Amino acid sequence: MKSIEGFSKLSKQAKLEWIANNFFENPDEVVREFQSYWQDDPKTQKLFDEFSENTLTNFIIPYNVAPNFLLNGKMYAVPMVIEESSVVAAASQSAKFWKDRGGFHSEVISTVKIGQVHFNWHGDFQKLKKFIKHIKPIMIRNAHPITRNMEKRGGGILDIELVNMTAFDTDYYQLKASFETCESMGANFINSVLENFAATLKGEALGYEEFEGDEHDINIIMCILSNYTPDCLVRTWVECDINKLGTVEGMPAEEFANKFARAIKISKVDVYRATTHNKGIMNGIDSVILATGNDFRATEACGHVYAARNGRYQSLSDVKLDNGKFHYSIEVPMAVGVVGGLTSLHPMVKRSFEMLGNPNSRELMMIASAAGLANNFAAVKSMTTVGIQKGHMKMHLLNILNQFNASETETAQAKEYFKTNVVSYTAVRNFLISIRPTVTENKHK
Repeated sequence: MKSIEGFSKLSKQAKLEWIANNFFENPDEVVREFQSYWQDDPKTQKLFDEFSENTLTNFIIPYNVAPNFLLNGKMYAVPMVIEESSVVAAASQSAKFWKDRGGFHSEVISTVKIGQVHFNWHGDFQKLKKFIKHIKPIMIRNAHPITRNMEKRGGGILDIELVNMTAFDTDYYQLKASFETCESMGANFINSVLENFAATLKGEALGYEEFEGDEHDINIIMCILSNYTPDCLVRTWVECDINKLGTVEGMPAEEFANKFARAIKISKVDVYRATTHNKGIMNGIDSVILATGNDFRATEACGHVYAARNGRYQSLSDVKLDNGKFHYSIEVPMAVGVVGGLTSLHPMVKRSFEMLGNPNSRELMMIASAAGLANNFAAVKSMTTVGIQKGHMKMHLLNILNQFNASETETAQAKEYFKTNVVSYTAVRNFLISIRPTVTENKHK
């Protein structure tokens, strides 16, 4: 195993050459390949390099669009950054399907975010409660230099709550603070305020008259926002008369609706199905989160915890069949921002916002959740009718053909052939053998 001291201090070229020379068989080829993905404009590439640390090159992921999203009466073309073609196709298909049935509807239920100061303290809990009540206005006042601008925009600190965690660990307590961060995701803002709270908490305890002995000593463990934001919540739904669903892949509307509902019930009671079900939802949400420069890892983590909030992991979406109506909905927590971070720096993020009509953070929550519901509807619709592989593998046909370096003529022939035949790696290979006998097994497969 190769190791190096001071790697981060090397130039980008030196980093690339060290990696190439120490970990690859053909270093010169690797250097050329990595450099081929650099931006031609040095200024743009420098911007990308500074987004992260130890950057060697740019990793290309397709920037796609799903048109025809009718959401709350407004039409959107939704940008999606994802490498899986079937996700974009599914979103587009659902958008088109629901456009003629009233479109997507959405509402933001709340936008509260959470941060915590974790600390140890030894003493009488009632004393601590009285102390926190006493210093709460002091903490808010001391944090004002940080919160001033956020307050001008309508945000800031909403509340500070003492949480007794001694049932889980000796002398362990929390300050649980809630925030409104307006148009920003707010991570840096929240963390700065929490660290200010911690300083006030520790400092004020030293001079608090009702504390005795080591009660004056508060040990701060850590201060950090939580990516679990159950009160930063959006609800999105589609609905229509069951008979207006029409014949779905040859299946009568009522039969389809009932089968669809049974599939959702399975995702409510079976964790294996629920995991894949929610992954399909996140396919749509994550791709919009990425396209708009937001944190898809935080969105993923929060969504999955929320799916288990009742003690059992289950579907984030739900269906109701009442009085001849089909109603399909999703409720998901999502902390996003339209200012700060990459939103004003990444050139393609800027274009994403422009494409969406420069939405505010609430609108972005609704757009992303609509993409999640759209992907989920398309997936469940496929599974309960023709099966997931028919459409899924057709979308991967080009990827398989590219593995065999198929020519344009061969690709055209394959597309025609697989209109009526099942796509698989072996089937594509055998088809190419039939028209070009020199095909061999791909060494990477």
